[in-house]
Amino acid sequence: MESYYLDWANLLLRWLHVITAIAWIGASFYFVMLDNSLEKPEDQESLDKGVGGEQWAVHGGGFYNMQKYTVAPKKIPDHLHWSFWESYSTWLSGFALFTMSYLWNASTYLIDKSKMDWQPGAAIAVALAFFVVFWMVYDGICQIFGRRKNGDTIVGVLVALFVAFAAWLACHWFAGRAAFLLVGAMMATTMSANVFFWIIPGQRKSVKALREGKPVDPIHGQRGKQRSVHNTYFTLPVLFAMLSNHYSFTYTHQYNWIVLLLIMAGGAAIRQFFVVRHRFKLGNAKNPLPYALLGIVILGLTIAWMSPQPAPAPAPGEAVKKVSYGEVQKVLEQRCYMCHGAAVQMKNVRLDSPDQVAVHAQGIFQQAVQAKIMPMNNATGMTDAERALLGKWFQEGAKTN
Repeated sequence: MESYYLDWANLLLRWLHVITAIAWIGASFYFVMLDNSLEKPEDQESLDKGVGGEQWAVHGGGFYNMQKYTVAPKKIPDHLHWSFWESYSTWLSGFALFTMSYLWNASTYLIDKSKMDWQPGAAIAVALAFFVVFWMVYDGICQIFGRRKNGDTIVGVLVALFVAFAAWLACHWFAGRAAFLLVGAMMATTMSANVFFWIIPGQRKSVKALREGKPVDPIHGQRGKQRSVHNTYFTLPVLFAMLSNHYSFTYTHQYNWIVLLLIMAGGAAIRQFFVVRHRFKLGNAKNPLPYALLGIVILGLTIAWMSPQPAPAPAPGEAVKKVSYGEVQKVLEQRCYMCHGAAVQMKNVRLDSPDQVAVHAQGIFQQAVQAKIMPMNNATGMTDAERALLGKWFQEGAKTN
């Protein structure tokens, strides 16, 4: 019964996390598009009011006129829309889901003893440290180098190198599935921290100064813009990391940390295309198509590099031996009975009888052969040859007699 309620909690938290993430990312994408789509107003009235750019749009049967002021309006409205709860809700729901799915079951989902044989408490502490340390190093890089000459480039290179190091470290310390998610959560934590520590406080200070008739320190706007831009480029890499747990061929690869970095790099390049294309349409930037092509090439080369080698064909005249159920039973006994046998039936799956194996044959093939999710973190050491044997047995009809 406890497992039943945990499954419901996982489902509802995941649902909430996806909804809030859509709201946050959607708002971020919208404002990036809006910023890069503004045109100088044509009417004198808007210019006199200090409007530096505007966009006319049609949606839902109505016309909208979005305006951005280069200087503060004469009167700040009492009710301003602040975009921050989307960010906080996404992080809180995501952290709750990470806690339930990975930290609460650290021995099963977080730890891969073939990489690091540590106690659950130590693994949890180190995983949480990834969030804190990455934010501190990232924030330090931004503050030290962000305002120097070519500061944006320097910050971008240093942050990219630190992400690469963190990905390498995570993939060598934790189970691959958890490592990918941890890197994504680490970056998402930094995105939300940017909003919480710098973007919103800076905006509040600016609004307060304007309402009090005091000069506004331009650093708030500069820093807020810088961190918002970083959040924009983190978005697609973070989304891949969050979705990667459904695609085990990425995180179970021998060089999974390189796979993670290549896909994240491809995503960032494609994101750059979408950022620049709005300005390109207005004639304010070069054609951003090379960024999209670069991202596609990176992903294409990654796919080619990771492609599995075909199984060798049998020699001419060689008899093809079919897999017997006895061979399958031996693999299941060694690798699967621990969690799906007489003593324990995880997810109500039992594999220690021919009848039950026949019922779950499709699941065995999907989980152990195609997705390679089971055994979890390969805790029982199922080999590639054993997975191939199970796959051949299933394709031959999954006979249990």
